[in-house]
Amino acid sequence: MRVLLDTHAFLWWLVGDPRLTKKPRSLLADPSRDVFVSAASAWEISTKVALGKLPHFAALSGRILEIARGEGFKPLSISIMHSDHAGRLPRHHRDPFDRMLIAQAHLESMAILSNDEVFDRYGVARLW
Repeated sequence: MRVLLDTHAFLWWLVGDPRLTKKPRSLLADPSRDVFVSAASAWEISTKVALGKLPHFAALSGRILEIARGEGFKPLSISIMHSDHAGRLPRHHRDPFDRMLIAQAHLESMAILSNDEVFDRYGVARLW
């Protein structure tokens, strides 16, 4: 199974946050799964660090690809098809970063690891 990490799940994994519960942790620790971190998450983290919204993650900025690969996660770039699909999604979710993750999950046939129940309204497979 191919799994796309929501940004919060990626960050919580990195710091051992208890909000990432046992089931998601076991999914991420399973070496048989292909786990991806989207360029959208790197963009979101860097943007929020720059805005002062994620001060505890300032050390990640500029190193997200290296850190993701170090955790055994694969990078997922943003394509024109992803962008076009994200722009055409119904407006159930207003966050543009999350809308991109939803579009990528649709087009790449991936499940999303997220605690955000709004994702369910898009028909993507959400793991949590």
